[in-house]
Amino acid sequence: MIIAILLIVVGAFRDLTFLPIIIANMLIGIIQELRSKKILDDLTILNTPKIMVRRNGSDQEILADELVQDDVITLSAGGQIPADALVLSGNITVNEALITGEADEIVKKEGDSLFSGSFVISGECTAKLEKVGKDSYISGLMLQATQTKEGEQSEMIRALNRLVQTVGVIILPIGAILFLQQYFFSGATMKDSVTGMVAAILGMIPEGLYLLASVAMVVSVMRLGKQKVLIHDMKCIETLARVNVLCVDKTGTITVPEMEVAQFILAKDQSLAAKEQEADQQSEDKNKIAKLLSDCVRALPCDNATMEALQQYFTEPMENSAEKIVPFSSATKYSGVVLAGKAYVVGAPEFVLRQDYAAVQGTIEVFLEKGYRVLVFAEYEGDLDGKELTEKASPIAFILLNNAIREGAMDTFRYFSKRGVEVKVISGDNPVTVSEIAKKAGIRHAEKQVDAATLKTADAVRKAAKKYTVFGRVTPEQKRLLVQTLKEQGKTVAMTGDGVNDILALKDADCSIAMASGSEAASHVAQLVLLDNDFNKMPVVVMEGRRVVNNIGRTASLYLVKNIFSMLLAVFSMLFLIDYPLEPSQVSLISVFTIGIPSFFLALEQNRNQIHGHFLTNVLIQALPAGITDFIVVSGLVIFCREFGVEKECVSTSCTILIAVVGFMILYHIAKPMTTPHAILIAAMVIGWLFCMLFFSELFAITTITGKCAMLMIVFAVITEPVFRYLIQLVEAVQKWGRKLKF
Repeated sequence: MIIAILLIVVGAFRDLTFLPIIIANMLIGIIQELRSKKILDDLTILNTPKIMVRRNGSDQEILADELVQDDVITLSAGGQIPADALVLSGNITVNEALITGEADEIVKKEGDSLFSGSFVISGECTAKLEKVGKDSYISGLMLQATQTKEGEQSEMIRALNRLVQTVGVIILPIGAILFLQQYFFSGATMKDSVTGMVAAILGMIPEGLYLLASVAMVVSVMRLGKQKVLIHDMKCIETLARVNVLCVDKTGTITVPEMEVAQFILAKDQSLAAKEQEADQQSEDKNKIAKLLSDCVRALPCDNATMEALQQYFTEPMENSAEKIVPFSSATKYSGVVLAGKAYVVGAPEFVLRQDYAAVQGTIEVFLEKGYRVLVFAEYEGDLDGKELTEKASPIAFILLNNAIREGAMDTFRYFSKRGVEVKVISGDNPVTVSEIAKKAGIRHAEKQVDAATLKTADAVRKAAKKYTVFGRVTPEQKRLLVQTLKEQGKTVAMTGDGVNDILALKDADCSIAMASGSEAASHVAQLVLLDNDFNKMPVVVMEGRRVVNNIGRTASLYLVKNIFSMLLAVFSMLFLIDYPLEPSQVSLISVFTIGIPSFFLALEQNRNQIHGHFLTNVLIQALPAGITDFIVVSGLVIFCREFGVEKECVSTSCTILIAVVGFMILYHIAKPMTTPHAILIAAMVIGWLFCMLFFSELFAITTITGKCAMLMIVFAVITEPVFRYLIQLVEAVQKWGRKLKF
């Protein structure tokens, strides 16, 4: 705006041609933002958490942001607590890690306080809201936990910001010195001095680059939105394209989220383990145990896929009401019920049987090697308090569950493997089971498995992160430590999860992905949510990220060519007391046809190439040869024209033509591999440029050049191609030399 005012003051109205371009850029950006917002709003509604609230004597489900103070709500496992509240009835176990940083599971009962930002591990309760929204005591911390930290940006956006800030610092002193040099030392008029300064500044400003990057990211969000992928943070699109380690859970990622009970085997019938199909389904003992199991599982809250499968299989009506209930905990790996004065537990055999596990290990491993997940149903001789079991547990039956491998999972993991992405499977299930399923899904090195329950120290977990592919019996804290360790090793880590036990790891991952069918808390923390729960969409997201980074990298180099050349030419003009040879309208003409329009089309086309190196380094390497070529031929032409007494207007027109020639050369170089659309684009830009030169010559300050100037221009035009080619070779040689020295 300041530049426009200066031009108006000196009467250089012809040089305001850059204003329509800026206005058009702004309109395009606004339109794309509005389109993106509409799509995201539609998707967000699908993913907005809903809360069961009691109003006017009846229960109704409403959006979390519609809650008000004194509402009575129902909370259950997997949900995030939306506001500070007081427990009225029931018992729940909550994790306040997002608030306190500690992963401890805390039991909340009647009269206890609940804080927004924490999430429910197990159980169910009713609670009265005391502080809602911004009045919540913990709302500030909750925002920090569920959103990307302010200032945290992707490498590409960080590089663009650094570039724009650097240019912003440089152009002010250069512009001021150039004006003073032309007005006071070269004797130029005020109008010529201002237009020369403005032309240099316009050339140094990447006026459309940041907007183009933003539009490209917005378009990616829109494209992914149509694929039922909700983006909470645009940074993750680029980050996922750079990921080299992908951490996944078994259930819901490798396998479908739904589990089913295959059958159950009585503990006393261990001889049947090797031939489970011969088990007598109608035996009297088995019927009694089935009824007992029905009483137990139907008394427990249905708050995870395992319990849902158990309740669907054991459907006998309850004969005994539960005297005490202990919901499942990912820390203790069991759930429990007290019936008729006896305590029963269902859970992971290693955690329930403890030192007695060795006696049944052979039986269980037969099933594990077939890909079954095995639970033990046992009678417990101690008191159930929700903590780690310490007394003897006598096994009654083994329950076999399985998950079908997700259709297309093998192709998805093969895709990541071919692109050098290491897959780590981190699960709460038995490592043998997880390993077998991972093998079937085609995950490389799936045989390298470890039981995380044996990793007693943080140092042991860190060492295991380097050595193993499959991790079983992992606690939430260990998941987070594994992710942190991989990041410390210089890896870019993506984490998928759908449960409350994944939240800590999701929060620490470079890119976090959640399934919409999972817990609300996981969906809130994740940067990316798969609304249709289809993990096979991940390659689509990666491709979109690569498209954005590669295309913005290519187009950014077009802008940087102009910046490098303009800066060098401005310094050259100051040192040798030469009037800046270009006018603002000529800079605008060149920018439109060699940068603006081509970059828009190139930024939106498909590009699946793998990302290598650093964004800004790659851009500079591509831009340097053309920028220096521009400077060499234009400065050379200016010097020779001055020596031969060529008029300034002829010099200006000749420089415009030379810069356009180099611009089309770099456009041809960047557009490789040359396709029909690329050829049409370049041809259209050349024709458009020639059309404006011929029919809008006055607007763009294009004059008829003299024979002397034409000869000089032809000479420098001829040397343009070899100079450009040799500079490319020189930059590539320096780059190779730098790699050898490990720069």
